[in-house]
Amino acid sequence: MEREIDLKEISDGKLYTSNDMVKAGCDDCRGCSDCCRGMGESILLDPLDICRMTVQMECTFDELLETCVELHVVDGVILPNMKMVGREEQCPFLNQQGRCNIHRIRPGICRLFPLGRCYEEGSFRYFLQTHECKKEPKTKVKIKKWLDTPNLGQYEEFVCQWHYFLKDVQRMLEQVQSEAMVKKVAVYLLEEFYRKPYESETGFYEEFSRRLKEAKKQTGFA
Repeated sequence: MEREIDLKEISDGKLYTSNDMVKAGCDDCRGCSDCCRGMGESILLDPLDICRMTVQMECTFDELLETCVELHVVDGVILPNMKMVGREEQCPFLNQQGRCNIHRIRPGICRLFPLGRCYEEGSFRYFLQTHECKKEPKTKVKIKKWLDTPNLGQYEEFVCQWHYFLKDVQRMLEQVQSEAMVKKVAVYLLEEFYRKPYESETGFYEEFSRRLKEAKKQTGFA
């Protein structure tokens, strides 16, 4: 989720690449699961997150909506997020021991935390949120290792493509006077990038590129 903030207030004031070291290591979160509780609608899920979940859990997007995912509108675009459940409003995949049941396929935002992304000039860099994770003491770890994401270069390219495409669409929708047209575009993106099944996780980036190319034609950004 994008926020308009002063990085000096929430970070150490530095921007990083994936090859840099940051003080984010927290002993594998042992004995702590605070970041898996009370997160509201903030755990947004991108198309890769949904691909991983549907493929590895052998389910459909609609089945996820029945159990652990919900939808809400962000600047005219319908996006899925992880649904907090129970009295403590916790992630549905948090087990009784306070551990993640889908750690291998956990969402990108979960892999990133307590880091954030600062988008600029068609790319992004990472920053360390210094007040979000209460687990101490922390150790230095390379961001690439912390993200624990295969084919990181492809992943970062995907993150950029998806982010800037969504921003273009959201700016376009701000100018559209017809509510019916806004809804049509939002539903199209939801169907094309989320509900439409992905064949495999390994072929995701190629499939996403094809869908993005077609979506840009449909929305006028080709």
